[in-house]
Amino acid sequence: MQPMASDPAAPVLLYVEDEFLIQDMLVTALEDAGFHVVVANDGRQAMEILESPEQALDGLITDINLGDGPDGWDISRRAREITSGLPVVYVSAASEHEWTSRGVPGSVMISKPFVAAQVVVAISSLLTISD
Repeated sequence: MQPMASDPAAPVLLYVEDEFLIQDMLVTALEDAGFHVVVANDGRQAMEILESPEQALDGLITDINLGDGPDGWDISRRAREITSGLPVVYVSAASEHEWTSRGVPGSVMISKPFVAAQVVVAISSLLTISD
């Protein structure tokens, strides 16, 4: 759950994913790209991290279908309530058809399977726009 990148100025991302192999692959790519990555394995853990006063986030990457508890739509809406304009990237195998009606404005949807670089480029682009 703690950030792993070494640069204290690196943007901090919350990554919510319940599939370990995908999680591991994308965390590695994000850290290699210079991000601090805070990982949540499900929606409840993501909400706890969002509500934590000592955890300032620069962006959110979330799967949609996370099992019991809050889904990616819920997490992104709560994240935007806490930090207006927070960059959000959704990754999903089955929910892209709901993105236009349920996703937060200005977000990006990437369909699984994806190449890690797609997510790195998407979140980097959103962070540049929000600066």
